[in-house]
Amino acid sequence: MKKIALLLFLLNVTFLFAQKEVSGVVKDNSGVALPGVNIVEKGTNNGVSTDIDGAYKIKVKDGATLVFSYVGFNKLEKEATSSRIDVVLSEEGGQALDEIVVTGTRTAPRSNTTTALPIDVISAKDLASTGQASFDKALQYKIPSFNTVQTPVNDATSLLDPYEIRNMGPSRTLILINGKRKNMSSLVYTQTSPGRGETGSDISAIPTDAIERVEILRDGASAQYGSDAIAGVMNIILKKNTNYGSVTVRTGVTSEGDGEMLGVSLNNGSTVGDRGFVNYTVDFSKVNLANRPGKVDAAAEADSNTGFGAPLADVQAFLAKYPDAGNINGSPETAAAKFLVNGGVNYTENTQLYYNAAYVYKKVNSFANYRTPYWRTLNDYPYLLNLFGDGVNASSYVGYVPTFIGDLNDYNATVGYKSVKNDWNTDVSLTTGGNKQTYTVSNSHNRSTDQNGDFIYGGSTPITFKPGGTSFNHIVGNLDISKVLSDKVSIGFGSEFRTENFEIIAGDEASYVGVGADSFQGNTPENSGKFNRYNLGGYFDVAYDVTKDFLINGTVRYEDYSDFGGATIWKVSSRYKFLDDKVTLRGSLSTGFRAPSLHQIYTQKSQSSFQAGGAIVVTGLINNVSSAARQNGIPKLDAEKSNNLTLGFGLKPSKDFSFTVDYYNIKVKDRVLLSNEIAFELDQNGEPTNQQSFFVNGMDTKTSGLDVVASYRNIELGSGKLGLNFSGNYTFVNERDGAVKDPQSVKNLSGALAGQTIIDATQEALLFSSRPKFKYILGGDYEIGKFGFSLNNTVFGPTKFKNAGMSDDLRIEFLTKVVTDLGVTFSATEKLTIALNVNNLLNVLPEWKFKAENAAGTALINNAVGIKEQSNLITFNQRYSQMTYDGYHFSQLGTMFNLSLNYKF
Repeated sequence: MKKIALLLFLLNVTFLFAQKEVSGVVKDNSGVALPGVNIVEKGTNNGVSTDIDGAYKIKVKDGATLVFSYVGFNKLEKEATSSRIDVVLSEEGGQALDEIVVTGTRTAPRSNTTTALPIDVISAKDLASTGQASFDKALQYKIPSFNTVQTPVNDATSLLDPYEIRNMGPSRTLILINGKRKNMSSLVYTQTSPGRGETGSDISAIPTDAIERVEILRDGASAQYGSDAIAGVMNIILKKNTNYGSVTVRTGVTSEGDGEMLGVSLNNGSTVGDRGFVNYTVDFSKVNLANRPGKVDAAAEADSNTGFGAPLADVQAFLAKYPDAGNINGSPETAAAKFLVNGGVNYTENTQLYYNAAYVYKKVNSFANYRTPYWRTLNDYPYLLNLFGDGVNASSYVGYVPTFIGDLNDYNATVGYKSVKNDWNTDVSLTTGGNKQTYTVSNSHNRSTDQNGDFIYGGSTPITFKPGGTSFNHIVGNLDISKVLSDKVSIGFGSEFRTENFEIIAGDEASYVGVGADSFQGNTPENSGKFNRYNLGGYFDVAYDVTKDFLINGTVRYEDYSDFGGATIWKVSSRYKFLDDKVTLRGSLSTGFRAPSLHQIYTQKSQSSFQAGGAIVVTGLINNVSSAARQNGIPKLDAEKSNNLTLGFGLKPSKDFSFTVDYYNIKVKDRVLLSNEIAFELDQNGEPTNQQSFFVNGMDTKTSGLDVVASYRNIELGSGKLGLNFSGNYTFVNERDGAVKDPQSVKNLSGALAGQTIIDATQEALLFSSRPKFKYILGGDYEIGKFGFSLNNTVFGPTKFKNAGMSDDLRIEFLTKVVTDLGVTFSATEKLTIALNVNNLLNVLPEWKFKAENAAGTALINNAVGIKEQSNLITFNQRYSQMTYDGYHFSQLGTMFNLSLNYKF
């Protein structure tokens, strides 16, 4: 018995000595540590998981093989030939919603189930499944709180459509690429449309095939990221795969046979040496014009309210040939070329150089309103017979339509260096980016006259003009340092330095002299120039895991701007899990700010806009630092300040089912707005004149609502698997908080100038009710064999408008509609996939109706003549069949067919 015991002891000792300890760190291709990675000794049940810093330790037999696996990443095997094995995992094609997120924290990354904040993770596959041609439109049908839509007769707005999250405008959502700030567009929206007076990044410029996933933080994050993050943060993570490439050819057309689309994109990646990688995307596309004109109301065209005053017989004779009066509105012709590269090099186990760069060129051809021969008459402008007729016969002149061509160049690039030393993570980066837009107006003329009433140009007027444009660029330096101090505490701190430059580019002389080019006036030299500023910010972040279930996170930040001073902001968030992580409670409280953009401070121009009745008038926009602003008592702009509250809970009873609900409440103080046109003086007849608009801290606002996200995956159905998803956003409150903040100089106006206000009911409607009251997305996908099917229903809730010139007793309301999208994919081979998407399968179009505000409004609706006049006022005499001029809540193009072929190599 003693011999047996001794033998067993010796065997045990031999086994112990045969074991060895292996340790290391697991990261992804971008150098981000991956907590929760499974490491198993192959052929055994011996295994561990990486900690929050991606580190692991495991004892294995000599000569063992380690298997590294993690959801969304390729499995990797490594022989345990040394005591330290660091691993880099590469992503698989699909991403899971519970993968690691890097947005919303300045300490160590966490999984989406352990973060204290509501974050949507949208994969590349999710984006492609929508069948939409651009990134922003794909988000429209994936994120309920995200809204964007094209506006009719857009001019410069046609280059990029305004978007927003949680009804907060485009400038209050910060856009990041791989965690670094993307440049803003150089365009500030000055037309009467959602997003008026604001600017945002051109997310439509980002090629969808270059995106690995999108992380959308639905919470104020100014303390973590600085200005512009009041509504949330969108972090676009670029692809890093190196094991395959793919080419996609896509085409499409609307059910009306227009809007033809053709595109081709290439995404490919490869290793660079033993330690580097590069992934690149090239994308070319062309979309033709899709026109949805309405039928012009002939009787109303003769009404003096239109500003034309033409004999009815002349109007009817023209409309008999051209019922739509030559109007062109809908989706403009667009051509785009997009290039993007993402890469990095791991010099050692603890150091990495990373980089990404993108360049986009877009050319958009849109149209102004058609100048009918009874609007721009030969009696008033006889030289038009030579410009747009045969020069002899008056009947050959049938008017003209000015064309608007926009050229956009957008670029961004980042280079950075990451290192780990003594467990301190350091990230140093430099980012640059810019956006330039220049315009061309053709098929137009300058109709100005001098003080004697003589034409300045007359028959010698140019018909093509270069009205100038705008340009914006920034340079951003970031230093971010973090460390996991213990299994409970991790910290992060850093700083950001940013310089910004904004330029208003002057047009050629003929484009701005007098009233300038008909339809779009050029920038005058005195309104043009270059403007810049810089800011420096710093932050400190600490995360404390009180227990494995209870997390507290706090951040404080200070920013100092060269043009208006500093701001100190903070954020506190927390999360508590219980019932074996099946239920999560989370919440945050924060302050925030948004610096007024250079665009809002310095933009000064003349612009054409509609007046009640359809007439187009030229008004001025003066900037806040001009002599005119001082003379009229217009104050300089200050930063917006915000308070954000988010409360939510999540339910995850199984790995395939998840459900989250988050309440949000956002209060913004001193919101920067573009005012109405204000008249500060009277003409010789005692009438208000010289109307001017300006940017101003015009009001405080409050917004609250509810986000719901639910998902149930991997449901066995027959021989396939079914996945169901539901997400929704409902706005409880979105309104002004207190009185409009009219400048004292406006309040002091008297006599015929009294009673003016910087914000009226029309502007408030654009701010608060021009986006859906609610939006729900209910969908399912089913995979069986080589086929995949998806069906999504997007419910667009009502939007409301108080259009300029309309009776105060009325409003208009776009009715709730359901848009159904169908997608079918066929994996013909392991390499070839064919996808057919039918967007808006049932050809649902926007529909609006008058709604009464009171008894007088009800009487007006029941008055056929009166309500027709109201309708003509707000649709430019029915030129817009599915909308008013001021917008609508989803596409007016109806059914669209899209076919794509993807080939992997």
